[in-house]
Amino acid sequence: MSREQLAVQRARKSFQTGKTKPLEFRIHQLRCLLRFITERRSDIAAAVKKDLGKSEYGTELFETLGVEGEINLAMEKVAEWAAPRPVEKNLLTISDEVYVQPEPLGVVLIIGAWNYPWAVTLQPLVGAIAAGNAAVIKPSEVSSHSAKVMEELLPQYLDKDLYPVVTGGVPETQELLRQRFDHIFYTGNSTVGKLVMEAAARHLTRVTLELGGKSPCYIDKNCDISVACRRITWGKFVNCGQTCIAPDYILCEPSIQSRVIEEITSNIKEFYTDSPKTFEDYGRIINQRHFKRVMSLMEGSTVAVGGDNDESQCYIAPTVLKDVTVESKVMKEEIFGPLLPIISVSGVDEAIQFINDREKPLVVYVFSSDNKLIKRVIAETSSGALLANDCLVHFTVSALPFGGVGNSGMGSYHGRHSFDQLSHLRSCLIKQLKMEGVNSMRYPPHTSKKLGWARFLLLRQVNVCKLRRMMLVATLVSLAAFVVQTRVCVSCFSSLAKIDKCTSTQATTRTHTHTHTHTRVSCHPADPQPRTAAHATQQ
Repeated sequence: MSREQLAVQRARKSFQTGKTKPLEFRIHQLRCLLRFITERRSDIAAAVKKDLGKSEYGTELFETLGVEGEINLAMEKVAEWAAPRPVEKNLLTISDEVYVQPEPLGVVLIIGAWNYPWAVTLQPLVGAIAAGNAAVIKPSEVSSHSAKVMEELLPQYLDKDLYPVVTGGVPETQELLRQRFDHIFYTGNSTVGKLVMEAAARHLTRVTLELGGKSPCYIDKNCDISVACRRITWGKFVNCGQTCIAPDYILCEPSIQSRVIEEITSNIKEFYTDSPKTFEDYGRIINQRHFKRVMSLMEGSTVAVGGDNDESQCYIAPTVLKDVTVESKVMKEEIFGPLLPIISVSGVDEAIQFINDREKPLVVYVFSSDNKLIKRVIAETSSGALLANDCLVHFTVSALPFGGVGNSGMGSYHGRHSFDQLSHLRSCLIKQLKMEGVNSMRYPPHTSKKLGWARFLLLRQVNVCKLRRMMLVATLVSLAAFVVQTRVCVSCFSSLAKIDKCTSTQATTRTHTHTHTHTRVSCHPADPQPRTAAHATQQ
């Protein structure tokens, strides 16, 4: 039995014990993964430096910072994500309990990529752990130093049986793909993606394919070209151009091409100095095979900026190419390196047509101050994502699903999307053994009357959430009316009490006055009739 087969069997056996189902266990494993990143930050940075020439700060910014964010979000939200999700009902099921229950898939295979060996390997792992799965982790053998550190150190923090790390090259990957998994998550190119999908089909295994393609970048002549070129320069040459969502080529009108080249040249000097080769924040091509591939793509095009290279160091300077046509070699495949071709188009119409004539890209970039133009590009093109007036940053938004379409991939992840992608969303309906009379319409013999009832009960959708909100509003309104009515009654009672008190007081006063008057009656010696004080005063 092969090492790969043993790893898969141990993971499945451990998963079948049910230990991953409690949320407390998942959160604990996520916390351990976060501790791995924080405690082993220097080991990770050293490995990435050897693989890709990234600086320590660059590694944290582009590799581990996003993973930390995903872990923190998952720990905070996993209880919410894993909870039953009520759905709308029809009249036939209005008294039933109807919901979607996310449940773990089982054992997931994660095949990472070499360009961001930590980010694109650990971020899917966060989703797998949060969803309650076991996961076999296969880092890319091309980024060998990162793979070695992952193999040696990650098992010291995570459950060894549930989350094994399997290293190796093509033979080891092929052996893994012969095993049965419940989901395969692959990040890489479309050629290998097809092989992964073919292997998964033998076991009817679901797949997520995070691929790439040639992502276009259209610059409107009326936009702020200086700012646009600054952001494009950053997005293209970060990680030495080895980014799946990097702008692959520029589309712009001939009237602004010289200005675009001038601005990009200025930004290259600002970002990477006059000597990018000695600047620590400018990386290297991963190996000599890819170095030769990228260099060969420049054939037939004119170098407008850059072009310097050193094979011994796998160094290629930030390079801009002009006089590029559809038939140029650089336009035949995804560049995945620090070459930026510029293609002339007559305007947005031709740019849209140019994009639509090719495979659907992972992302479309458009730079324009005209919101109508941006909306038009959104409406008339198709891609995994569209980003206007910036590059790459949509990758940082966990609420946005990250993934491709068509040749650029299938499935998506980040945040809750990772959880849902690596979960089975199970439909649940719980009915009581009551109200059997309602069910008589579905039992033979079938009649026109029964069909009429079925039509009424089945085709009337009931939005339970909306119904609950309406009931809550009605309850609050009733309560408010009751409170107002109570206050009015209290006010009336208070007024009546005051009136009664006032009436009583007046009566008492009149009685007191009458009594007082009688006590002052006197008899005059010469007058046999009694006289009041008033009479006496008058006399």
